[in-house]
Amino acid sequence: MSLVAVYLLINSTAMIITFQKLDLQKAYPEYYTAAERPKVVNLEPYYYLTISGKCAPENPIFEDAIGRLYALAYKIKFTSKANEMDFVVPKLEAFWWVEGETPFEKSPREEWCWQLMIRMPDFIGRQEVATAILELKAKNKLPDNHGLNFEEIHEGLSVQLLHIGSYEEEWPSIQKMLQFAQREGFEVVGKHHEIYLNDPMRTEKSKLKTILRYSIR
Repeated sequence: MSLVAVYLLINSTAMIITFQKLDLQKAYPEYYTAAERPKVVNLEPYYYLTISGKCAPENPIFEDAIGRLYALAYKIKFTSKANEMDFVVPKLEAFWWVEGETPFEKSPREEWCWQLMIRMPDFIGRQEVATAILELKAKNKLPDNHGLNFEEIHEGLSVQLLHIGSYEEEWPSIQKMLQFAQREGFEVVGKHHEIYLNDPMRTEKSKLKTILRYSIR
């Protein structure tokens, strides 16, 4: 092989490495995978785009919040890609809870509180998020009261499992997790956390995969 060919091979390899797209789901399998039996994991702090509200998930407000969150995530992604730091937009996640003494499973759906989240790579900071929001607002793609935030969330010690099936059938899986935590001497201290591994618009309900997670101590 000639020196020119070697030079071109080395540089083409370097370019592939430089432009490699980051996929958090592959880079952090301990975060984005779970078994169908409860397991304790210990999670580091991570940064997320978030938006919060209170309504049933079928309410248009909820759908609008998802749209705003993805609009910001993809704006950040494409800006980052232009700077040779591309990444796959991660899976949608959500915290769910209710206010007051009524248990979540007995509360009206319109009383459900939620925080939608999309995790961001470590190389995305507050400045990149703020700039993306300003650019979206300038193009009238976000209202002034958009409700979007960038925040660090640290769940730490947690119990989790993979639920396969519809969201409405999660309760047996949740009970399995809670019973496991109690049996192992843990106390649940965090909100109900869900990570949606596939698209409910393109997946049969019986095949939906959702990681369920609670912080414990």
